[in-house]
Amino acid sequence: MLRDGPALMDPNALQESSRIPPDARTHFKVCRFIMEAGVKLGLRSIPVATACTIYHRFFTEVPLESYDPYLVAMAALYLAGKVEEQHLRTRDIINVSHRYMHPRSEPLELDAHFWELRDSIVQCELLMLRALCFRVSFQHPHKYLLHYLLSLKHWMNRHSWDRTPVAVAAWALLRDSYHRPLCLQHAPQHIAVSVLYLALQCYGVEVPADAEAERPWWQVFSEDLSKNVMDQIVLDLIQIYMLDTEIS
Repeated sequence: MLRDGPALMDPNALQESSRIPPDARTHFKVCRFIMEAGVKLGLRSIPVATACTIYHRFFTEVPLESYDPYLVAMAALYLAGKVEEQHLRTRDIINVSHRYMHPRSEPLELDAHFWELRDSIVQCELLMLRALCFRVSFQHPHKYLLHYLLSLKHWMNRHSWDRTPVAVAAWALLRDSYHRPLCLQHAPQHIAVSVLYLALQCYGVEVPADAEAERPWWQVFSEDLSKNVMDQIVLDLIQIYMLDTEIS
């Protein structure tokens, strides 16, 4: 998580952002598991994002109480590896997950329990595919953020850009956004612009000549993005950091 998350909104907005849905805490913890397990499994950022998106989409179709969210997360990692052509072995997913949930225990033996868990992951994968009507390919904000960062870097003063970790913060914000289902609620271009906007705000970096321009810099990148939508995405990101503070 990006440490010292943003506190940029007015008090009324912050009060509104504290009204977090009850299931959000569980989904936050499970998505953190997906991200950390993904790193240990050597997954790139896009497969991890796909796994989180599959997980969020599945739980928009079914109630949380009906399924073990960690089993769904393990199946989402397995399926995302196939979708993004970075295949994972179920054995590796089980071992990493077991170590994550039971850090002081011995590795799992290849016994009946192991094979039951393996079969559960495979069956859960099939269930997820049916629940999502086999629509498991997504357009992520990553390519847009990369393009926007490269463009903005050419607009900025080189010294100002090099001395502030705006790019690092933007990528961290984008990664953290997958703790909640922003990827299902907003266009990928809007998310990319919004995390970049928030990263600039966090470090007090101003885009040159933005005040004199006919329209703000963020609307140059995404013409159909409104300030209200961007503020809502920022508010959703703040909720993530409020949850992180509450849970940690």
